[in-house]
Amino acid sequence: MKDFLLGLQLFTVRNELEKDFVGTLKKVKEMGYDGIEFGGTTCGYSAAEVKKICEEIGLIPFSAHIRLLDMLENPEILKVYKEIGCEYTVIPYLEEGYRPGEDGFDTVVEGAKSLTKKANELGLKMCYHNHDFEFDKVGDEYAIDLIYREAPELQPEFDTCWVKVTGVEPVDYIKKYAGRQEILHLKDFVGGRAENMYALIGIDEDEEKDTGGKFEFRPVGYGCQDFPSILAAAKEVGIKWVIVEQDQPSLDKTPLECAKMSIDYLNNL
Repeated sequence: MKDFLLGLQLFTVRNELEKDFVGTLKKVKEMGYDGIEFGGTTCGYSAAEVKKICEEIGLIPFSAHIRLLDMLENPEILKVYKEIGCEYTVIPYLEEGYRPGEDGFDTVVEGAKSLTKKANELGLKMCYHNHDFEFDKVGDEYAIDLIYREAPELQPEFDTCWVKVTGVEPVDYIKKYAGRQEILHLKDFVGGRAENMYALIGIDEDEEKDTGGKFEFRPVGYGCQDFPSILAAAKEVGIKWVIVEQDQPSLDKTPLECAKMSIDYLNNL
């Protein structure tokens, strides 16, 4: 993995962090991860405290997922992650009512533009992390393409699992936005687009999707993804950070064990 810096999205180990923030970060470093991407919380620690903890452990706090509506209500929250030392801030998820075809989607598009400008003024880069619903059509184009067309300074943070689930090849979208992206989520799975996908990450939704078999998140390299091709494309377009994320553990392993399986697979490629 010398071609990339390797990060862990901390949503992967969120329960462990709540119990032992510092101890969990030490374990992440011991596995060999270079840095961390925050998943919406610093577990009550201040920006200065988190920065110091990361420096002492030797982890780079390079990125943070921050709820879109929180950023729109209080853009000053970006300064917290700037103080921690992040280079990237990320719109992580669209709640119901704000997705393509829903009334709030215009707020998302306009918010992406305004927040990107605000982030850039602070020396941050604003990114967008997709799920599957961004690959629904708005008119004649995928919503994801509409978002990036309307907000040209917004960087993609493609989640390779959610791209693949829709039937689109991650490699195609990585290459489509060559020169515009620096971070990439590596996520593996088995099964197909199914009604239980969001229940698995703690979100209950009434809408049922066509099922292609039981959906389950897997450690990187233990599912259906072609990661050699994905990483070759990532290298080709200049990705700097590849980020392991597993929304729920599987294979009777703990979240930390899954994170270790993922990095071991990547280091053995």
